[in-house]
Amino acid sequence: MTEEKDYQKILASVQKPVEGEAGKTGSWSTIKPKINLDKCIVAKMEKNVCHFCWLYCPEPIITRTIPPRILYDYCKGCGICVEVCPHKAIEMVEESEL
Repeated sequence: MTEEKDYQKILASVQKPVEGEAGKTGSWSTIKPKINLDKCIVAKMEKNVCHFCWLYCPEPIITRTIPPRILYDYCKGCGICVEVCPHKAIEMVEESEL
């Protein structure tokens, strides 16, 4: 397989959130991540310079936009985004605080 076909295969594997058999899975957790845009380097610099939260999220629920957004309908509240954020711009909060 050529390098170009390998690259296309990787791009084709990008997932998008869809409502599957389990429905909207965001109700599975009572705590959710909240992004502090004052600390988020992507939001502050208005450039795609970090997006670790997007990269490491096991569900495709963090957008790769400026600023990043969290699609709470599908977020299970695992907290991986909190752990990988190098600027500590994400914290877990009670769902009622969102």
